[in-house]
Amino acid sequence: MKDPLPTGELRHVLLPQTLGRHHTPHTEFIVLSVEVWSSGLVVNLQLTSPGDGPVADPEIFVEDHLGTDYAHGGTVTMGSRQLHVFTPAVPVGARSLTIKSKEADGARQVVVFAVPARGVRGRRLNAAPHRVAVPSSMPFHREAG
Repeated sequence: MKDPLPTGELRHVLLPQTLGRHHTPHTEFIVLSVEVWSSGLVVNLQLTSPGDGPVADPEIFVEDHLGTDYAHGGTVTMGSRQLHVFTPAVPVGARSLTIKSKEADGARQVVVFAVPARGVRGRRLNAAPHRVAVPSSMPFHREAG
């Protein structure tokens, strides 16, 4: 069996700004994160059962505002966690990804992720040290000594 997980460079791990929780009659899931790879996407889900029956695999798909056709390339299940793999990679210029769930009556939006611009990497903000002049009349003023 071919491993469906993407290869290449991990570009970003996107975390939802709002809780990506979704209920259907057969499953309940939370979208925990989306990994943006140079070769595709991985949507990380936490599954729970809405009742006493078995948990059904959710049918999810990905959209962006550019209209990219993301193909579902496979699912890896590890206990109550599922990784859904999609290809192709996120195109340059895409600024958002929407995770949707296929329902009997159509599709419902689950959660939207902001995609950082390509070439922008997280880095530490280096602030210059500041000196604050405190008048000697202030009670917390200490003389250097």
